[in-house]
Amino acid sequence: MNDTTNDTIIKVSRNTDIAPQNSLSTQTVAFSHYNYISAQLPVNITTGALVANDIKVQAAQCLKNIKTIVESIDHDMNDVIKINIFLKNIADIKDIDTIYPAFFQGYLPTRTVIAVAELPIDNALVQMDAVISNGEGTYPQAPVELVKVPRNNENVPKDSVSPHTIAFSHYNNISAQLPVDIETGELVAGGVKEQTQQCLQNIEAILDSIDVPLQEIVKVNIFLKDVADVDAVNDVYKTFFPETTSTGDPAYLPALTIVIASDLQLDALVQVDAIVSHGDGTPPQATEDKHGITIKANNTDKAPKSPLSTQTVAFSHYNHLSGQLPINPETGKLIDGDIKAQTKQCLENIKAIVESTAHVMDDVVKMTIQLNNIKDIDTVNEVYKTFFDNDLPARTVIGVAAIPMDALIQIDTVVSNAEGTPPAS
Repeated sequence: MNDTTNDTIIKVSRNTDIAPQNSLSTQTVAFSHYNYISAQLPVNITTGALVANDIKVQAAQCLKNIKTIVESIDHDMNDVIKINIFLKNIADIKDIDTIYPAFFQGYLPTRTVIAVAELPIDNALVQMDAVISNGEGTYPQAPVELVKVPRNNENVPKDSVSPHTIAFSHYNNISAQLPVDIETGELVAGGVKEQTQQCLQNIEAILDSIDVPLQEIVKVNIFLKDVADVDAVNDVYKTFFPETTSTGDPAYLPALTIVIASDLQLDALVQVDAIVSHGDGTPPQATEDKHGITIKANNTDKAPKSPLSTQTVAFSHYNHLSGQLPINPETGKLIDGDIKAQTKQCLENIKAIVESTAHVMDDVVKMTIQLNNIKDIDTVNEVYKTFFDNDLPARTVIGVAAIPMDALIQIDTVVSNAEGTPPAS
């Protein structure tokens, strides 16, 4: 836990002895009005052993571990805003959904579900991480009973186990959108381009229903089944987020990460989720300041740039980075080297971006690491821990079948932003 001797908002890192601990991550990292929970595997809280090889038992254990961590900081499961579920077999989500709703007594959280190639423990069938609301804030903020606001757009296909969007304080999380046709409720006809178009149209429709334009998205995550489809998806993506405005000026681009999933629900080729700025906040925050907080997008020459995304987008008290590949910022090409060298390059790129915004690596609250070979995690960890001086962030690690540019690793990052972003002039 950070020092409380000044008036700067602090990051609060906590572990409880009654949930599985990991020496390379913190179970829960709170900052301001959000709290990030490290990925939980189906490990028995008492014995530390993997539970039975049954998807319902394993999913329940992941949720019990999350619940234990959440309750250890005086919260409950109704404070969960977003759940990410990583499965070995996408078909298992049907069994999970028979036990999943019982863990939430009120509103269900937003949700993203993907199948991955590997999980950090052999024979694990599922892993889950979470984001929870933190109405009390972190020191020196005064506790406020902020309201969580779930919403659905009746004109967009709904999922019975997750709302389209949940707003809390100054952020809004959108559940992953599959390429389901709004009119028919069926998977849209066509290939990956048509499916990408439909996913983004569904997100746009959800945002329209809450009076928010696409340009207020802070972060986009695209989940693809085939790495060969990246270019085709990018072609469609650019029509929603062009690099320049109609007058030729540089346009605002959200942070972006592309994840190659082993499988997606409905046998889809692509799905998309998003994190959205919410300038008006949720009650009792003042609504007259709607959209008044500035989105601050930033790029530095010291890290790789992309025509599709901004390296880092700050809004209010958080800062979301685009997924970083092991690219040499001077050449724009993947570095030569093994997993150790590639991990170091990813983290050096992240460090350069973080420092370009006058922050340090210890301001990181969450990292998600994608590995082409999960067995590389020990080597990754040797490099990883050298980049932090104090409490480690919350963390999720997944094995994927492929990473863009044939990289061995990609890292996604969320950073605390104590100074906040100013109201627009």
